[in-house]
Amino acid sequence: MKTSIVIGAGIGGMATGVRLAALGYKVKIFEKNLYPGGKITDFNLNGYRFDAGPSLFTMPNLVEDLFVLCGETPNDFFKYKKKEIGCNYFWEDGTFVRAYTDRKKYLEEIELKLGVPSSVVLKYLNRAQRKYNLTESIFLKSSLHKLKTYANLKTVKALLCFFKLEINTSLHQVNLEQLREKHLVQMYDRYATYNGSSPFKTPGIMTIVQHLESHYGTFIPKKGMNDISKSIYQLAIRQGVEFYFDQKVDKIITENKKIKGVNANSLFYPASLVVSNSDIYFTYKKLLKEHKSPKQILSQEKSSSAIIFYWGISGIFNQLELHNILFSDDYVSEFDSIFNKKNIASDNTIYINITSKDIPEDAPKKSENWFVMINTPSDSGQNWGEIKNTLRSQVVNKINRILKCNIEDYIVEEYIMTPPIIENKTQSHQGALYGSSSNDKMSSFLRHPNFSKKIKNLYFCGGSVHPGGGIPLCLLSAKIVEGLVSSKIK
Repeated sequence: MKTSIVIGAGIGGMATGVRLAALGYKVKIFEKNLYPGGKITDFNLNGYRFDAGPSLFTMPNLVEDLFVLCGETPNDFFKYKKKEIGCNYFWEDGTFVRAYTDRKKYLEEIELKLGVPSSVVLKYLNRAQRKYNLTESIFLKSSLHKLKTYANLKTVKALLCFFKLEINTSLHQVNLEQLREKHLVQMYDRYATYNGSSPFKTPGIMTIVQHLESHYGTFIPKKGMNDISKSIYQLAIRQGVEFYFDQKVDKIITENKKIKGVNANSLFYPASLVVSNSDIYFTYKKLLKEHKSPKQILSQEKSSSAIIFYWGISGIFNQLELHNILFSDDYVSEFDSIFNKKNIASDNTIYINITSKDIPEDAPKKSENWFVMINTPSDSGQNWGEIKNTLRSQVVNKINRILKCNIEDYIVEEYIMTPPIIENKTQSHQGALYGSSSNDKMSSFLRHPNFSKKIKNLYFCGGSVHPGGGIPLCLLSAKIVEGLVSSKIK
């Protein structure tokens, strides 16, 4: 049996491990931390449980696929539920919108609250779906860096309909032209942040993200987001995958441009195949020092990062849901600050996630666990202590204005995460949440491929390579690696 080594036990790495085991490989996963999950972990503060990282769960079928691949029934090991309300949206002018998962109720809400006819929104979503149908096999399910991806009818059809993809127009411009109403435009501009980008720069093809959430809906694991990691980890164990925790890989060993194995804690571990789930920047700068780095790829603009306030709240806020957005009044200034000035604006959009709305045991009785996130630039040496304090004051004041409360009276526990802390905990270069941004129309093609063109049997998965960051794309990267490896076996 051939041995494969995966570097990093994030969900992309573990999903790749499961898929390689299904192909007949003996799989070893090395992880520098004492636990699996990468960004998807949790922690407790005196009775309050918090998901440390990603809080949005869509396309659960990609998790279920792993269990089905191994001949298991997903619901026996991983349970989740669909949300009736995807998100609550708030504006300073008093506008409030509930984004219902049910399409009919959602369209009625938009027409009632924003005065936008259902026909306008339906036309927009249908155009987004057509983009997705044209491009999913190219951009999400295959390697962009293999000729065979382009040598099929689907790709030809997509190229013939190139103008419909709206690649040469920004997401904001598409939203403005097709939706017009300012609150709705801002709602749909928000989706650029799902991959750490700016709606004023990322291309209009990114409306496919809106389609995915609208089509599949929003979900929550019944034991919290960390259960995604735990369930995949336990599945991997059942498939015979071996985990080496507290084992930092120091070097990927090659000979004559072919993989030989890895060095971890000064010991050599042989392997016929290696997959790096580590951030692509650190993979080259630390693990492949003797090999030439792809400068153009590594120098791409980084995605946004975040400052996250984890607050134990001694009260119940009935106007809030699992997902909540409190919008800034000046989106242009907010994203200009993040991507151009590399700082924070005077008014920032606030995202509040409260899992105790659906998982009561995540907080003490009559209390809530607030995950309060604000998008920031990645770390390039800013004074994060000063930024954190300024931002906290802004956030408190904005929440007080919109929710008509004095939130500081309710905060009984607090932990704060900044971009440098995110980098330290997750090895994400500069604390960027999604690797590189998608602010360039060529960004998909500039992401690192899922295989090495120079080193035989070296592969890459996770959020810093193709097809991108976020839970669904990380899981798809594992599937792409599986396809690349299985094609060689055949």
